[in-house]
Amino acid sequence: MQNTKLMLASLSFAGLVALAGCSFPGVYKVDIQQGNVVTQDMIDQLRPGMTRQQVRFIMGNPLITDTFHANRWDYLYSIQPGGSPRQQERVSLVFNANDQLAGLAGDFMPGVSRDEQILGRDAQAPDAAPAAQPGQPEERPAPGSLLEQIQREVDEAEPVPVPIPEPLETE
Repeated sequence: MQNTKLMLASLSFAGLVALAGCSFPGVYKVDIQQGNVVTQDMIDQLRPGMTRQQVRFIMGNPLITDTFHANRWDYLYSIQPGGSPRQQERVSLVFNANDQLAGLAGDFMPGVSRDEQILGRDAQAPDAAPAAQPGQPEERPAPGSLLEQIQREVDEAEPVPVPIPEPLETE
């Protein structure tokens, strides 16, 4: 009788210790973020010809400044939503000999928020303007107005190609 009680108590204790290491369903798991948080707004503000100081103001300090490639800054960002696999993104900025932004490459899509894409949420903002109906003509701004001047400048703007850096050779 005494041995049975002792065995039952020890088995119960061993079971509780084993369960303490398990993750119970419904327990909140923290999202783990590491590196530089890079948003689409930051990427959209970058322009060819910006100085290093201007880029640093927008993007923050780079996570990696390579001594062998002094003209390249790397921004790494990883997020692991609680209980999900880790996802990582990288943005590399390349500067020319005049310390001006010459190109960028990385894991981003124009117009899509990185956090929303990683977490798999819809990127539509609730206060976004509704799209114009295909059958309705687009409203033109009043002649001589500021909106008309801005629209004219946008229509006359010419795109500037941004060179994409060569991939690194690994041997």
